[in-house]
Amino acid sequence: MRGFLLLRALAVVVCVLSAVQAAQAQGFGVYEQSPCQLGRGGAGVASPCPDASSVYFNPAGLSFDATQVGLGGTVIGPRGDFTDNTTGQVSTLNKKWYPLPNVYASTPIGDRFAVGIGVFAPYGLTTDWPEDSQGRFLGYKSVVQGVYVQPTVSYRVNDRLSVGAGIDIVRLHVQLRQRLDLSAQPLPALPGLPPGATFKLLGVPAATDFADLNLEGDAWSVGAHFGVLYRASERVSLGARFMTGQEVDIDGALETRQIPTPYVLPVGIPGVAPQGTRLDLLLASRFQQGQLLGPQDAGSAIPLPAQLVAGIAFQATPALKLLADYQFVNWSAFDELPIDGDYLKSSVPENYRDTHGLRAGAEYALSEATTLRAGVDFHTAAAPDETVTPNLPEGVRREFSIGLGQRLTDNLRVDAFYLYLSQPERAGRTNPTVNNGVYSFKANLFGVSFAFRF
Repeated sequence: MRGFLLLRALAVVVCVLSAVQAAQAQGFGVYEQSPCQLGRGGAGVASPCPDASSVYFNPAGLSFDATQVGLGGTVIGPRGDFTDNTTGQVSTLNKKWYPLPNVYASTPIGDRFAVGIGVFAPYGLTTDWPEDSQGRFLGYKSVVQGVYVQPTVSYRVNDRLSVGAGIDIVRLHVQLRQRLDLSAQPLPALPGLPPGATFKLLGVPAATDFADLNLEGDAWSVGAHFGVLYRASERVSLGARFMTGQEVDIDGALETRQIPTPYVLPVGIPGVAPQGTRLDLLLASRFQQGQLLGPQDAGSAIPLPAQLVAGIAFQATPALKLLADYQFVNWSAFDELPIDGDYLKSSVPENYRDTHGLRAGAEYALSEATTLRAGVDFHTAAAPDETVTPNLPEGVRREFSIGLGQRLTDNLRVDAFYLYLSQPERAGRTNPTVNNGVYSFKANLFGVSFAFRF
């Protein structure tokens, strides 16, 4: 019966995660996979929380003593703006809250083995701007949803050393919404028109929406996750984990919706249309099946980068534990974002850089039942200056967290945290060529989890 209930819980979380749009990320990585762990700034690869979240934070840390089940979730509230340097125009992210649930379970098998499984989303992103925002021609909504299901095994070599490994089965969903500017579209090659002429020549002003693009696709992928945990002494433990990177090829579809405009031909085009013809009528054929903007199969490729975390935990006093982690993420794998449609093909340079982060945390046992936590973490930026766009306006991050753990019964504990994310203002762009303004970004995160021990 217990196993049946656990499988039902896993199925529910898989369904919920498939609809999750995580909104806080370094690059588009999401570390909010355990409210207990986040209460101490995410630090703890050398001392995972006793809620089975070690499936993600260190596969070597599964419990060899008891069966554990952890059910938790975080809500993320991103807030951000773009301010144009020249006009002072401000575009503001849509104010929404995004849920991020996770579930873990582990159980010992004999004296030396433990097995576990987790469902979590370490890569995810939603940037959701109004449809009339200044950067809509680069993108006004970007979604990346990477749901991981990780069966895991851990082996205790001796009383000091344990190792672990897991298989990451990934379902990735992506979506990009953007508008097209009519003034920048090429005119048909007709006698008397200069080479490269666009609809601007006909008096169409810049930033005239005439099409809404929606690229959406899904893919499956497989990777691996490894961990090691070493208890150097009664007070000091060391840990490390490595999650392999994956290059995911996505199959999807491109749908394009025509947007009405008020413009007409200022002069007639012999053999094509008389003066006064609505431009929308001339453009309609471009949205038909088999045309550049018509419905078509399309694909892309997105990396889920490798990540390495190493850390130390120190039991300073019987009540106080100190933790520190270093995190490396291979974001340089994200060098371009290709779009390969039947008729529409492009490649957007990204040129990301590897990131480095430091996490530090502490937890203090007020009593056998109550634990206070606090933490900080700092990360370098993945995106270079030339690719800070509305699709992912990320930068250097500073995060500060507090947490509380309370044991309710011998078999049940609840953990909660709050985290504030601060990102210094960063120059970026809403056009394809040059930085023209400043992005600001911050977020508030709240989370709670329940840990069951049997």
